[in-house]
Formats: sequence, C-alpha cells, structure tokens
Amino acid sequence: MTSTAPEARQGDDAGEHAGDQAHSWQRRLRRFGHSPSPETGLRERLVPPYTRPGGQFWSVLSVPPVLAERLVRWSAWGGPLLVALVAGVLRFWNLGSPKAVIFDETYYAKDAWALVNQGYEGSWPKDIDKQILNHPSSVDVPVDPGYVVHPPVGKWIIGIGEQIFGFTPFGWRFMVALLGTLSVLMLCRIGRRLFRSTFLGCLAGTLLAVDGLHFVMSRTALLDLVLMFFVLAAFGCLVVDRDRSRARLAAALPVDEDGLLRPDSHVAETLRLGWRPWRIAAGLMLGLAFATKWNGLYVLAAFAVMAVLWDVGARRAAGAVQPYRAVVLRDLLPAFLSTVPVAIGTYVLSWTGWIVTDKGYYRDWAATAGKGGNWTWLPDWLRSLWHYEYQVYEFHIGLTSGHTYQSNPWSWIVLGRPVSYFYEEQAGCVTSETGKCAREVLAMGTPLLWWASCVALLYVLWRWFFRRDWRAGAIACGVAAGWVPWFFYQERTIFLFYAVVFVPFLCLAVTMMIGAMLGPAAGTGTKDRIGLMTTDPTGERRRMLGAIGAGVLVLLIIWNFIYFWPIYTGTSIPDTSWRDRMWLDTWV
Repeated sequence: MTSTAPEARQGDDAGEHAGDQAHSWQRRLRRFGHSPSPETGLRERLVPPYTRPGGQFWSVLSVPPVLAERLVRWSAWGGPLLVALVAGVLRFWNLGSPKAVIFDETYYAKDAWALVNQGYEGSWPKDIDKQILNHPSSVDVPVDPGYVVHPPVGKWIIGIGEQIFGFTPFGWRFMVALLGTLSVLMLCRIGRRLFRSTFLGCLAGTLLAVDGLHFVMSRTALLDLVLMFFVLAAFGCLVVDRDRSRARLAAALPVDEDGLLRPDSHVAETLRLGWRPWRIAAGLMLGLAFATKWNGLYVLAAFAVMAVLWDVGARRAAGAVQPYRAVVLRDLLPAFLSTVPVAIGTYVLSWTGWIVTDKGYYRDWAATAGKGGNWTWLPDWLRSLWHYEYQVYEFHIGLTSGHTYQSNPWSWIVLGRPVSYFYEEQAGCVTSETGKCAREVLAMGTPLLWWASCVALLYVLWRWFFRRDWRAGAIACGVAAGWVPWFFYQERTIFLFYAVVFVPFLCLAVTMMIGAMLGPAAGTGTKDRIGLMTTDPTGERRRMLGAIGAGVLVLLIIWNFIYFWPIYTGTSIPDTSWRDRMWLDTWV
C-alpha cells in the first residue's frame, strides 16, 4: 500500500487539477446564469419520478399513511378532473348568451350546418342571420356551393353540436365549449407529466381555466379554439411518447452490481424503440389541426423537429457516442412516417364530404376549366382539390384589407388590441348613474396572466439556454410554433385571438416560473418543485417567501379574471363600470 501511495497521489493531483479547471470555467459562466448539471442517477434522468407530498405535510393534516397513499394515487386524476369540472361550469354557464351571431360565427356556424346536412358548404344569403335566430327550423340549406377559405374539420365539429342541440347559438357553441373544457383537463395532465408534480399540473390547468381569451374562445363558434385543442393534444401525445421511449431505453441498459443503471454506447446507438403508437396519435392530431386551419402546418414542422431532438437527447443520456447518427439511422424514418404521412392523409380524408358529394366549390374544376395539362393522370377530385387549395392560398396571402380590430403580432403578448366580438349599448338602465349600460364580449386574455407570462417566457428561455432544461425548450417550442409564423405575414389582416393556439404554453411557462418561486421541496433541500436539483441555502424562510409570492400572483390572476368576467360574457353593466375595465386606450 505504501509503495503505491505516491502514484495514487499523483493521479489524485491530476484529477483535482482537471476538476479545478472544470470548476473554474463553470464558475465564470455562473455570472451569466449557467449551472452545472446536477448529479442525478441515469434511471432518474431517463425516467424522472413524480414528486410526492412529504410525510410532514400529511402529519399536519392528521391524515393516516394508508389514506395519504390513496389520496396521492387518486389526485393524479382527481385533481385534474376537479379543475376541468370548474372550467366546464364556467364555460357552459349561460352559453347561449348573447343570443346573437357574434363576429365570425356568421361564417362558421352556417358552414357547419351546411356540412352536416349536405356534406359541403353552401352560399348563404347575406341577411339570413336574423331568420336563423328567430326561426331556425324555417331556414333552408342553400344548394349552391359556397367559397370557403378554411379546411372542414373545425366546422364538422361545430356541426356536431348543431345536430344535437339545433341550429341555435347554444348548439353551434356547444362542441367548442366541450373542447375548451377538455383542453383544461389535458393541460393538467400534460403539466403533471412535464413537471412530475400533480400540484403544478393542476396549477397550469387552473391558469388556463381562468384565461380570458381561452374562456371567450371556448364560448364562441370559431375555429381557433378547435385548432388549439388538437395542437395541445398532439403535444401531449409527444410527451407521453417521450416518456415511453426513454423507459424502453432504460429497460435495455445494463445494471451494475450496486443495482445502478449504467450507460452503454452499443445499446444506446443500436436499440430500435419499436412500435410508438403515441407518436402516430400525435401525427393524427397534427393532421386534424392542419385540417382545421392551415397554421397547424407550422406546428407540425416545429413539433416534428422537437420530437427528433428528444430522441437525440435520450440516446445521448443512455451513452451514445454519436447520438445524431444513431437517431438518423434508427429513429428518423419511423418518426417521419408516423407523423407527416399520417397528418397529410388525415387532411385529405377531412375533405371526404366535398369529394363524395361532387357538388362543392371547384369540385368539377378538373373536368371543366382544368382540362388538359401534365397532371391528367391524377384523379379529377385530387386535381380539383389542389386547385381549390391554391386559390385559397392566394386569398390568404392577399388579405390586406383593413379591419378595426386587426393587430400586429408584436402586440399580442401584452394584449395590445383585443377583438370585440359583440357590443350593445342599453338605454334606460336603472343600475347606472348615467342611465346607460353596456354589454360586450371582448376576446382578450386575462391581463395579469399575460403580463406575467412576459416575464415567464424570459425565464423559460434562460432556463432552456443556460440549464438545458428540455421542459423549458418544449414550452418555448409550443409558443414559437403558434406565434412566430405570424411575423412573416405582418402586412396581412390578422387578429389577437389567433394567439389562443399558444395560450396553454403561456400557462405552462407561468407555472414553471411559479415552481421556481416555490423553491426546493420541503424536507429535501435539494430538489425544487419542478424537479431541478439545487442547493437550499436559506431553507424554510426561502420556501415561505416563495410560496407567499406564488400564492399572491395566482390569486391576483384569478381576481383579474373575475373582474373582467362581465366583458367576457356579455353581462350588462353600467357604462362607467365598462369604462373602468378599459385599462388601455387600444382596448376600446
């Protein structure tokens, strides 16, 4: 032992010197927010465990251990279902009010009614709305085809509610309200899986439940809420697929004599992950999103890249020396086949009504004006559909006519110019000092939530860039996929309510920020509420202040939603109260 001590000491000195060099550059980077990767076991890195309330929590509540275990299990679904129940009550309450065709319902409600009755959209008279509201049973569906500029899935979904409850405001808003409610449930479960915390998952769903834009869009028969639902569903499917594929990798890796999982480059680079049904489901959801509105195509591209990068990260963590090469050889083709062809096939199938009825707009183009050319070997319906879609594209890129409520995407995140869907002045109002009342449905997010999300997005970007947190990257990808494409069409007539597509990701961003405010989990001092291993220098006082700050923020957001409730629901209020809620001049 004595003879080998100098050699051992020399090796130790070399290791310490190398460690000092590593620590020195990490210390220099800390001033910019960098923190070194925490020492976490490989199994926990591949398949992180869910956080659980500590024993002290249940002791304070005097809950026996057996009951505590059952509550933890039940809360995984019970908590999200409770949040979704509250969201549903809010969205379905007085859903038929206002009894009017508000904003673009004048297009989609009627197109939906035509689709479910004859398979294609009709050309409606311009003055038909009053007759629909007063005597819907006397309204005939027009046989002449109508020129529409959006794919049919969203209108088919609206039409399901009309078939069940009639051609009424409640009927055409029903399915949208249902999808809005289900999206809250989905976000609770997605947030739980992302943050490994039932509490934070339910918090994300709660924030979505009290967001004004999501709320108004859930009570209006427009397409954007339907698009948001399928985008969020696709994201959730990909998150589940990520967990399942990493679990397969973990199961294939060797275990050492201490029972610890060890990386293996051969396994990490050669293992085929097999059948991935959740990725196929994501392709289906993205196809339905694309078949609702075309901006779903941008989401498809962004999510496909994100999913491939997740595979790279999984194989790298498992020990792959060349993870990108391994993904190209093992994962890239299956990933493409399970998303892109599935999405495109779903999009084409969504046009089945237009194809089989042979009466839709441009349906006979290939047999009439489109005769001849180099593509006659294709079926007439496919050539006609391609021509129709090209004409729609020309319409969209040329849509530059001004509108009172149009806005630039730069202003969306601060709610620069919300959209008034419905406004009505009422004279002889006894509750008003001026004798006037106002009713409005304003498509606007809950201001404090959106303004908090500005800070949260900066935090998410910082966390992704400096701490390489995949969850922050996923949230940023969701926001970017729904927001960034509109910057390329700033000259086009666009509106703030398009932002509803990325509202769930704003809620996730705020939740992530609140998780950081809450700080390290009580009793451990090493892991914060969103799973990041840290030190806890200030202990209980730090957690108490973080909990107070987070609680105040959440309560203020809920109060803000309640305060703006009248102008989200078209409730009659004195005109002075209405003016009090116009915090910015651009909201009028």
